[in-house]
Amino acid sequence: QVPLVESGGGLVQAGGSLRLSCTASFSATAMGWFRQAPGKGREFVAAIDTNEGTKLYGDSVKGRFTISRETGESTLYLQMNNLTPEDTAVYYCNLGPSLQRIAARSGLYLSWGQGTQVTVSS
Repeated sequence: QVPLVESGGGLVQAGGSLRLSCTASFSATAMGWFRQAPGKGREFVAAIDTNEGTKLYGDSVKGRFTISRETGESTLYLQMNNLTPEDTAVYYCNLGPSLQRIAARSGLYLSWGQGTQVTVSS
């Protein structure tokens, strides 16, 4: 079984929406989304504590993106609204021991998956 499978990306116009999905081979205390734009490092996007339901967002996506998960499952979602060209990137998911470690990209549990490409046209 592939550890991480991301899907749902595509090409969308600015102001549009997309919903990404991530299926992990197991669940963990925290699950999160990251993205990497061309020529840039991997950036934290959002994370969720699977026990408490607490959520954490990167500054650039607050108010526009919503992270959620399938209860009792290792499936993670990212609803992205009001997309801008600056959101263009490959989006990845991963698991970790806490929201803070996810945000710091520290102690992540799995090797990165293939990711899913999101392209926002102006």
